[in-house]
Amino acid sequence: MSAALPESRAMQAASKRVKALRGAVTAERNDAQAILDATSELMREIMDRNELAPEDMVSCIFTATQDLDAEFPAVAARRLGLANVPLLCAREMPVPGSLARVIRVLLHYYADQHVEPKHVYLGEASVLREDLQAAQ
Repeated sequence: MSAALPESRAMQAASKRVKALRGAVTAERNDAQAILDATSELMREIMDRNELAPEDMVSCIFTATQDLDAEFPAVAARRLGLANVPLLCAREMPVPGSLARVIRVLLHYYADQHVEPKHVYLGEASVLREDLQAAQ
């Protein structure tokens, strides 16, 4: 037996859709604390710029370059309150000449249809999407 949603709540739910945004940051070195610090900085900035709470999030996929293997980036996300958000960590493709010590994220979330995602590329990782720097 399902109760009907109040009209205003039903209209609010209908205006939401799943969106995705990207972000990246570099870790100072390959140790657990550096990976956790960099990931925390990235996730906090994504959440702040996009006004996201954990309950808005559908899932996060993290990748790390081959030279980062001391900790899972998802550990930092869990510590920020994403305990109920499905998280996945994977290895980034080792493309010759690519930027070292990079942590990337693809985050899926619910937002109003008119809201545009604000992608976040921090520090050295900002060179990965120079086209977005003017908007940050």
